[in-house]
Amino acid sequence: MSSSKPIIFIGPSLSHDKARKIFQADYRAPAKKGDLLMLSASTFSNSGKEPNAINFVGLVDGLFLQEYPPTPIEVYQLLSNKNFHVVGGASIGALRAMELEKFGMVGIGKIFELFRNGTTDADDEVAVTFHQGAGECIQSEAMVDIRFNLFVACRKKIITERVKRIIARTAKSTYFPHRNYTDIVEQARSRFPEYSKQLDSFSIYINENRLSLKEHDAIKVVEYIKEAYERDQNRSKL
Repeated sequence: MSSSKPIIFIGPSLSHDKARKIFQADYRAPAKKGDLLMLSASTFSNSGKEPNAINFVGLVDGLFLQEYPPTPIEVYQLLSNKNFHVVGGASIGALRAMELEKFGMVGIGKIFELFRNGTTDADDEVAVTFHQGAGECIQSEAMVDIRFNLFVACRKKIITERVKRIIARTAKSTYFPHRNYTDIVEQARSRFPEYSKQLDSFSIYINENRLSLKEHDAIKVVEYIKEAYERDQNRSKL
């Protein structure tokens, strides 16, 4: 019977407080290079678990600027230990799941699907900067979330398709730590003043209706691990 809680590397896509309302897992800070190797080497090695027990690991967020994130080979080495069930989504986890799905990593969510079908393929689509510590406050916007909010705003006729493309191109040309809606809109306005009215409407809209596809997918990862872990627990009791 599995006795250790699943370990999930998460934040800022989804705060630990919000995640715990879904499932009481072992939530850890965004993963850096070496964190997953340490799991296989030490975290579960002396836990007294049954040989065939499943260890659930979730990879959502990782460090980009401060440290190197977990590499594909590092995740692969964890996957090669058949007692580990590794799940990824929302951020670096979605990218690694796309790269390693054929080796058994499970990908969850829309962002994973965007990577898998080739709609997006760049790390900077999910990268953000944030204050580490309590709350892990986001300092910049993920490009994938900007695209999602632009899509919704266009569908609601807040902006036209033309303005959606202008804002997206402006955001993409901005180095990811500096991506925020205020600066992006102002840059777009300076280049295309004829769309100022729509840009004003978008600014008002995004201040009141900002959505996060990354958070949505992170919730899906936590829910998936919760269901898989509880299923494993119930099966072990039979």
